[in-house]
Amino acid sequence: MPSASCDTLLDDIEDIVSQEDSKPQDRHFARKYVVPKVRKRNTQTDLQEENSPPSDSTIPGIQKIWIRTWGCSHNNSDGEYMAGQLAAYGYKITENASDADLWLLNSCTVKNPAEDHFRNSIKKAQEENKKVVLAGCVPQAQPRQDYLKGLSIIGVQQIDRVVEVVEETIKGHSVRLLGQKKDNGKRLGGARLDLPKIRKNPLIEIISINTGCLNACTYCKTKHARGNLASYPIDELVDRAKQSFQEGVCEIWLTSEDTGAYGRDIGTDLPTLLWNLVEVIPEGAMLRLGMTNPPYILEHLEEMAKILNHPRVYAFLHIPVQSASDSVLMDMKREYCMADFKRVVDFLKEKKVFPQEMMSSLVPGITIATDIICGFPGETEQDFQETVKLVEEYRFPSLFINQFYPRPGTPAAKMEQVPAQVKKQRTKDLSRIFHSYNPYDHKIGERQQVLVTEESFDSKFYVAHNRFYEQEFRNRLGNHLSSPSHTSVASQHNSASSRMLLQRLHQDCALRMAVGLALVALLFAFLVKVYN
Repeated sequence: MPSASCDTLLDDIEDIVSQEDSKPQDRHFARKYVVPKVRKRNTQTDLQEENSPPSDSTIPGIQKIWIRTWGCSHNNSDGEYMAGQLAAYGYKITENASDADLWLLNSCTVKNPAEDHFRNSIKKAQEENKKVVLAGCVPQAQPRQDYLKGLSIIGVQQIDRVVEVVEETIKGHSVRLLGQKKDNGKRLGGARLDLPKIRKNPLIEIISINTGCLNACTYCKTKHARGNLASYPIDELVDRAKQSFQEGVCEIWLTSEDTGAYGRDIGTDLPTLLWNLVEVIPEGAMLRLGMTNPPYILEHLEEMAKILNHPRVYAFLHIPVQSASDSVLMDMKREYCMADFKRVVDFLKEKKVFPQEMMSSLVPGITIATDIICGFPGETEQDFQETVKLVEEYRFPSLFINQFYPRPGTPAAKMEQVPAQVKKQRTKDLSRIFHSYNPYDHKIGERQQVLVTEESFDSKFYVAHNRFYEQEFRNRLGNHLSSPSHTSVASQHNSASSRMLLQRLHQDCALRMAVGLALVALLFAFLVKVYN
């Protein structure tokens, strides 16, 4: 039905065109008289826009990345894995922080100073307009801290996704991956062990055998980040060791928050793992076992002694005591008493306190390293003196002395604190006692086989370790790296004594120079007198 507004009906659509309108051929003919208007171009501005595409157009995989890691060997291993994956994707790992496009900061939450350094590095990166990705235990344990707002975070169990996080961060986005790795609801040890890796020392492979622990120490913040115990299967760890040896590694470090607890969550134990590993260690290579707490090593003393006697395993064990006072250990919730710690050390160091039939399992000459916390909340002077007596009795060659720092969110932070000055003084007193004895005097003159794996910081010496993981320095004569060699023991081996050795060498050089100058002066005076 036609519209009421139309007076007539159109027979054809072409009737819309009037007689006065231009014909198609006329419009085509007039095209040659059309002149386009030229827009004046701001050359400099347009060139800048062409060279600076929007952030979403940034090509990932070509930027330079600077990686900084704080903390334990477990954290260092994580940092090496992240560097390897980024390099495999195409990113350039640089040692020059100012030259980098992005900073990957891998943090440690054990003590306040380490977190302070981490926080200051974030601030510096922001001041220099660097892209930032955060990793490690600090952001995993407390991701909602104010100074972490708006920044990308990669969790301790998500390091296999570091490329994704870096890629999105470079595009200008903020990404946070903090989840746990699970298989059928069961928590796993972490990322795959066969990922690409760039080792800081190409001769040393750090293998994390498990993550987390079974304890709940009242001072520990790491527990908040690493969680409960989760172990890697033995076959995966053995495969990783094989792969490392094929890549030229000559020394393996087994690490975790507590190596002694390994396997309790998957139905195995540490000795079983070690026996499987020693079968694949080639001649000339060595294995070093990481830190183990006393409760879990007590069950396996005899078996562990046999393993530590193996020629390709360092006779070295790191067993933290933290305090020699049972009351302090109870407040720490360490789950052992002083008698337990002494039993482990006495057994392994061959103190004659056990039946004769067990003597074949002892480890003569073993190096026992330990940790001590000075000034834990509630520690009295008597408690501290018990720790002093322990150090004087056992004369530990390797002793890590730490002043107590209350970590946010831990039960110990809410306890009544020891005055700061008292903590500092106790730390100094214990350090003085440690430096007062020389545990290696009886070894001077011995000839020992050592494994050289690195250079000293000043590049003047090779750094080597003997069978007991005692550190030695060798002059840089020839190429000794990654090969066993023999040396005569003529100096102290622990870290403190190594520094003393370098100081003595510098002093000797200075003395010789002074004597030489004095002789030259005397000769000059003599000649002057003769010719006058």
